[in-house]
Amino acid sequence: MKVLVIDVGGTNIKVSMGGPDNPIKIPSGPDMNATRMAEEVKKATAGWPYEAVSIGYPGPVSNGRPAVEPKNLGAGWVRFDYDKAFSKPVRVVNDAAMQALGSYQGGRMLFLGLGTGLGSAFVANGQLEPLELAHLPYRNGRTYEDYVGLRGFERLGRKKWQRHVETVIELLKHGLQADYVMLGGGNTKKLKGLPPGVRVGDNSHAILGGIRLWETTVSEATNPATVRPPASAGGKATPPPA
Repeated sequence: MKVLVIDVGGTNIKVSMGGPDNPIKIPSGPDMNATRMAEEVKKATAGWPYEAVSIGYPGPVSNGRPAVEPKNLGAGWVRFDYDKAFSKPVRVVNDAAMQALGSYQGGRMLFLGLGTGLGSAFVANGQLEPLELAHLPYRNGRTYEDYVGLRGFERLGRKKWQRHVETVIELLKHGLQADYVMLGGGNTKKLKGLPPGVRVGDNSHAILGGIRLWETTVSEATNPATVRPPASAGGKATPPPA
């Protein structure tokens, strides 16, 4: 199946079909709503022979559709008819979950996206479970996102911010009994060294995740998907060594 993958971000919308190399970038921002997104994407991909669409959405997703309006984009995403707009079947998943799906290498993997906020997803033995950990209480009346998101970096400075990133990783890794942790997002570039069992993935894995979303069965309730490790893992993939 030929899948058009749309990775929606607060600065750019990345669009690709068939692979993660050289995606088209469409500028987004606070005026970008779902109607305009669909129009811009269809204009940029006119003539592309896709059969289905995957959308990575920067916010909670329920029953395969956005559950709340995004913080850094325009309104109008929740009740939008995506299938009608593209005249193709459309699957929407949280953007962190889509990147996790493309990053999975077997075992029990926790994915954390370090960007403006904190994205999260968990894959256990091939089952994808999108998470919403960003706004859980962490310390001093603040959330995980307040400490390890961009606001935390700006408030704390790089060294203190990284210490909290490492603490949050350790707490969540043990709490979810993850074999390893995969990090994504633009702020991974700010990290200096990583704890054992933690690695930085390629942000292009979001595109791969969008393709793999149609290779699996997605639950209507929570959007988990059964996934296989990448072919490069050699079938019986094992987690990266600690």
